[in-house]
Amino acid sequence: MKPRLKSKVAIITGASSGIGRATALLFAAEGAKLVVGARRSAELDTLVKAITEAGGQAAALAGDVRDEDYACSLVKLAMGRYGRLDVAFNNAGTLGEAGPSTGVSKQGWAETLETNLTGAFLCAKHQVAQMVLNDGGSIIFTSTLVGHTCAFPGVAAYAASKAGLVGLTQVLAAEFGPQKVRVNAILPGAVDTAMYRDMNVTAEAQAFITQLHALKRVAMPEELARSVLYFASDDSSFVTGTSSLVDGGLSITRT
Repeated sequence: MKPRLKSKVAIITGASSGIGRATALLFAAEGAKLVVGARRSAELDTLVKAITEAGGQAAALAGDVRDEDYACSLVKLAMGRYGRLDVAFNNAGTLGEAGPSTGVSKQGWAETLETNLTGAFLCAKHQVAQMVLNDGGSIIFTSTLVGHTCAFPGVAAYAASKAGLVGLTQVLAAEFGPQKVRVNAILPGAVDTAMYRDMNVTAEAQAFITQLHALKRVAMPEELARSVLYFASDDSSFVTGTSSLVDGGLSITRT
């Protein structure tokens, strides 16, 4: 079977761990040439080594998505190294300041939105501009079901920032659809990542979250990566502006 991303060039942010890392490995296995970004350079170097040792191609650039120059540099690296840009998975994010909403600081609120929403916008701004020149492409955001189909106490900034990505997805899809740029978002349920374990530090908390899902388990990052692959590939050529639940049935479960 032909690799689903053969000859495509992709940028992935938040690639040092979790969903981003799993997606980078899957994209490389499916033939994509990669530019991977995150704040932690050592983890990115380890990822690039794993990809290249498996016969793939990848370049890393460490930085902070809140910095527009960094967003621009990721695109410049893709163009300089590979000559085009076809796919971007804007996955970088943070839980941010948590706790009762009346106690969240203005700074904590702003920093969470700046990373999760503004950072994603800045990346997409430069990615879309290049994709228009390349005759189209696919942008994917990592949102969440929190603040969309359900809510959890104590994560107001996280929920608001991620819900904002749903609106951004729709506007970009409508705005740049005529230029063949597709824009979609995934809305994960619980995924076994460092962020999930930071939010649920006890066995009791993890058991509670597991029970909320119809499948009675949390996802592995590789399962989310396969959903991202669908949006990145030509399999989803007539899909844009969607926010796709990949939540193990958490949104519909009442048992």
